[in-house]
Amino acid sequence: MDYVWTVSFRPELVVPHSKMLPQNSLFDLLPRQTASDLEPAPNVPHEIVREQARFLTTINDFDDDLRSRFEKNLVLDRSLTRQLVSFQANKQRAAYRWFKYKEAFSAQLVDFLLSRYGIQKGTILDPFCGAGTALFVAADAGLNADGIELLPIGQEIVRARQRIRKLQPEHFARLKVWLNSQIWARQEKSVCLPELRITEGAYPAQTVDQIERYLSSASTESAELQEILRFSLLCVLENVSYTRKDGQYLRWDHRSGRKQGAKIFDKGEIIPFNAAIHSKIAEVLSDFSSGNVSADLFSKGADVGRVELLPGSCLDILPQLKSGSYSAIFTSPPYCNRYDYTRTYALELAVLGVNETELSRLRQEMLSCTVENRVKDLISLNPAWKDAIENAEQQPLLQALLRYLEWCRSASLLNNNGIARMVRGYFYEMACVIAECRRVLRPGGTLIMVNDNVRYAGASISVDLIFSSLAERLGFKVENILVLPNGKGNSSQQMGAHGRDALRKCVYIWKKAQRRTADT
Repeated sequence: MDYVWTVSFRPELVVPHSKMLPQNSLFDLLPRQTASDLEPAPNVPHEIVREQARFLTTINDFDDDLRSRFEKNLVLDRSLTRQLVSFQANKQRAAYRWFKYKEAFSAQLVDFLLSRYGIQKGTILDPFCGAGTALFVAADAGLNADGIELLPIGQEIVRARQRIRKLQPEHFARLKVWLNSQIWARQEKSVCLPELRITEGAYPAQTVDQIERYLSSASTESAELQEILRFSLLCVLENVSYTRKDGQYLRWDHRSGRKQGAKIFDKGEIIPFNAAIHSKIAEVLSDFSSGNVSADLFSKGADVGRVELLPGSCLDILPQLKSGSYSAIFTSPPYCNRYDYTRTYALELAVLGVNETELSRLRQEMLSCTVENRVKDLISLNPAWKDAIENAEQQPLLQALLRYLEWCRSASLLNNNGIARMVRGYFYEMACVIAECRRVLRPGGTLIMVNDNVRYAGASISVDLIFSSLAERLGFKVENILVLPNGKGNSSQQMGAHGRDALRKCVYIWKKAQRRTADT
């Protein structure tokens, strides 16, 4: 249990896109919530009810203070749809649709915001580049782009897109042979499908046999063709498996034979491997032959920028980058939502050869966004982060939230004791990331960040306001916090306790001051 009563916070308030409301007008729209608005759950000791009311009222007060401070920056932007600010819009875009990287924003969003904010030259950085969407769209616009990525699946997608530029007509001709004759079906198996403990039994037996034949046949091809064949395989693994990516974990279809919860899960059609891989190779070839493939991936013209992948954790790599070297930063960090990408992408990581030890290491090196993340010694990683950490420690709303979550943990009110540690780690680590982003930006440079607010134990966490407060303290000017017209829902557990109150999903626009300082 992670709550003791129903809390219904007032709706998220934002400024209409075409009009800035006067100072304090947001607070005139709806009455301020007080502890008396809270409805206690049954069979809860009154002292617990009173203490939680005290905590939530304090959090509400600090949240009001930050809302007031950034009232003129909160802008409801009706041009930002959930489809645009997610992978959904990529489903119809050549090349970007090949791998379903659900955590990505769309290529159209990057196009739109680069144009809106006049980012037309120089080099951009994405410190959480994922599948590289921002990198390749920027390169298509003539910008150079560097991307930092920890997970091997993200690295593989970026590298595959880079390698495709080098493919020659003979490679595509050979790919057509694979498509038309399905030559892997006749191949003797010489390769076993790699597995992790959490992926054992993920495929029907016939699918395992076909994948192993496919891998065995691919191993006989040229290095260039092996790369595109392996990438194509990664693109279909979820579709041919018993699993579905579900944020915090892989959800298993009942046909897998794995133990089911109270609600039986049926993912629907499990596509036969031969049909899935045939369709994916055909899609790749179709994007080429139709001429719809974006130049950022395949053009060798002088007007296309370079893309460079920097593999590893941004906490390790950012401090190594030269100060003032980027004209813009475009990114979306992992959200503070307990999603464990080492689990959701376990099928792909297994095929890429990640073993159990490496999987555990990756999980700990990730930004703290899962309950399994241990505390990172940030000062040991980089003593220069002392100011960033002190700013986090002095942020009133953040500290009120952390005290509340720690109290919930000690009172056994969280459904996982790692939540309090995760939230603390997330904000402290991101304070260091924000400080590094300011350092590596040129004076006048723009930072664009996509992120979601979250809710734990009934407390809405205004990630947008806390991050923007930290950014100001660390030397950014907050230009806007662009708010999507439709917020996102909270988790099923939180909805059961607190209803479907929407949480803000935002795009932050911050600027580094033009004035040069000692670190630039």
